[in-house]
Amino acid sequence: MTPTFIFSILLLQLLFASQPCHLILTSAADGRWQLLQKSIGVSAMHMQLLRNDRVVMFDRTDFGKSNLPLPNGKCRTDPTDTALKVDCTAHSVEYNVLTNKFRALTVQTDVWCSSGAIMPDGNLVQTGGFNDGERRVRVFSPCSTCDWQEIPNGLAAKRWYASNHVLPNGKQIIVGGRGQFNYEFIPQNVVENTIKLPFLSETNDRGVENNLYPFVFLNVDGNLFIFANNRAILLDYVNNKVVKTYPTIPGGDPRSYPSTGSKLPPTVGCGETLWAAVDQGCPLGAPYKCLVKERRNEGNVEEGSWPGSWLLRFWSFRGR
Repeated sequence: MTPTFIFSILLLQLLFASQPCHLILTSAADGRWQLLQKSIGVSAMHMQLLRNDRVVMFDRTDFGKSNLPLPNGKCRTDPTDTALKVDCTAHSVEYNVLTNKFRALTVQTDVWCSSGAIMPDGNLVQTGGFNDGERRVRVFSPCSTCDWQEIPNGLAAKRWYASNHVLPNGKQIIVGGRGQFNYEFIPQNVVENTIKLPFLSETNDRGVENNLYPFVFLNVDGNLFIFANNRAILLDYVNNKVVKTYPTIPGGDPRSYPSTGSKLPPTVGCGETLWAAVDQGCPLGAPYKCLVKERRNEGNVEEGSWPGSWLLRFWSFRGR
C-alpha cells in the first residue's frame, strides 16, 4: 500500500468528518436496478452479506421442494419435517457477488423465522427456528467450499422469532422468542442457561404477542437498548438489571412483530444527544384484521434524558 494511497484515504475520512451535522444525501438517479439472475432456486427468507463479498441466503424447509437440487444426488432425510421426510432440494444458497454465480448449501433443520448474527471471526451463527430447528445452533464459515454446520441442542431454550446481538466479549445474546420471556448467551454460560426478563412478558399482548423479534441494540454505555411492542428498556445484561424504563410510545400502537415497523440504531446527534428511532408499525389488533392502515410515523426516543421521552414524526408517503 503506497503512501499516496494511504494519504488519499485519510483525506477522504477528514473531508467526510468535516461535513456539517446533517444527512448527506445522494441522488436516487445515480443508481439503477439490474437483474443478475432470473432465479437462484431458493427464497431468501434470511440473507446475510459475508466478509468475502458473498451472500448466504436460506429459507424454511417445511414448505416443500425448492427449485434448486442438492449436488451429486444428495438428499436430506428428516423424519420430523412437516412437508417432506426426504428432500433432495436445497433450502440455502451462497451467491458470489464477483462472479454472479451461486451454489447450493445444506441446512439440516428448519430455519423458519430463526435469528443470528455475524461473529467477530466473520462466521455467521444462526440460532433457533421452527420444529426440529428450535434449539439448533448453525454455523456458516465464509469459504469457497464451506457448508452449514449444525449443533443439536445448542440452545438452552426453544427460540422462534428471537433477536440476536453480538457483545463486546465476543458472545451473542439471544433475547426472547415465542413464549420465551428470557435471554441466554452463546457460547452458553456455565452457571445459568436462561435468564428471566419480565419486560418480555409485560409486553406480550395475549393472543397477538407483538413482542417478537424485539429490537436490540448495544448502547454506548455498554447496556442493551431493547424495544418490544410499544416500549423500551435499557438493560444491564451483565447483572440482569433494568437501569432505565422508557415510557410507552405515544398512542400505544405496537411496532415489533407481527406489527412490524423498522428501527434505526442509537445515533449521536449534533448536540451529542443519543437518539433511537422506531418507524411505523400497526394499530393494535391489525395482524388479525384486513385492510388496516399502517402507522405512518416514526418514534424517536432521547436516551440521554430521564426517564426518556418519545417524539413522533409523521410521514406523508404511504407503504413500506
